[in-house]
Amino acid sequence: MKIAVLTLDGFNELDSFIAAGILNRMRAKGWEALITTPTEQVTSMNGVTITGQRGVDFLREADAVLVGSGIKTRDYAADAGFLSQLQIDPARQWVEAQCSGTLLLAKLGLIGDLPACTDLTTKPWVIEAGVKVIEAPFVAHDRVATAGGCMSSQYLAAWMIASMGSQADADEAIYYVAPVGEKEHHVEMARKAIAPYLAPQSRAA
Repeated sequence: MKIAVLTLDGFNELDSFIAAGILNRMRAKGWEALITTPTEQVTSMNGVTITGQRGVDFLREADAVLVGSGIKTRDYAADAGFLSQLQIDPARQWVEAQCSGTLLLAKLGLIGDLPACTDLTTKPWVIEAGVKVIEAPFVAHDRVATAGGCMSSQYLAAWMIASMGSQADADEAIYYVAPVGEKEHHVEMARKAIAPYLAPQSRAA
C-alpha cells in the first residue's frame, strides 16, 4: 500500500509527519507513507527544510493520498497550473486532507457540496470555495475524508488504516504513539471519531 503525503512549501510539520509516522506503523504489512513534494526540497512554516521522498507524479500511482496543510496553501490553491499537476481520483484512491489541505480538495472539485472539516483560519476560504464547513475534527464521505486541527492527524491515519486494513490495525497504531498512561483513552477517542465513517466490515474487524 503506497500513500502519498502531499507536503508543500510552508507546510505544517505536525500534519505531514504525525500522519506519516502513524501510517508507517503498517510497514510490516507492506504499507509505505511517503512525503511527496512539488519540488525537490520544501521548507516548513517554522523553517525546517526537507527533501521530498517522491514528486507529485507519484500521486498517480499511490493507493491513497493525504494532503497536509501550511501557510502557503492558499497561494497553491490559486495556481491553476499547480492544481493541474495533482492527479487525485477518489474512484481509485483513498483521499484525505487536513486543515488548509481541505481547500485544495475543494478547488479540485473533490468535495462538492458535501460538508467538510478544516481549521479555523482556513474555514472562510473553504466556504468561499462553495463547501459547507462543520465544527468537527473529522468527517468522511465514501473515500474522501477531511479533518480540522493539527492533532486530528491521528484520526486521518486511523481512518485510513481501518478502511484499508482493519480496526485492530488502527487501534494498534494509535496505541503505540499515544502517551503512556493515556493509551486506551486515545484509542477510544480515535475509534469514536472514525466509527460513523467506516464500512460495517471495517468497524467489526
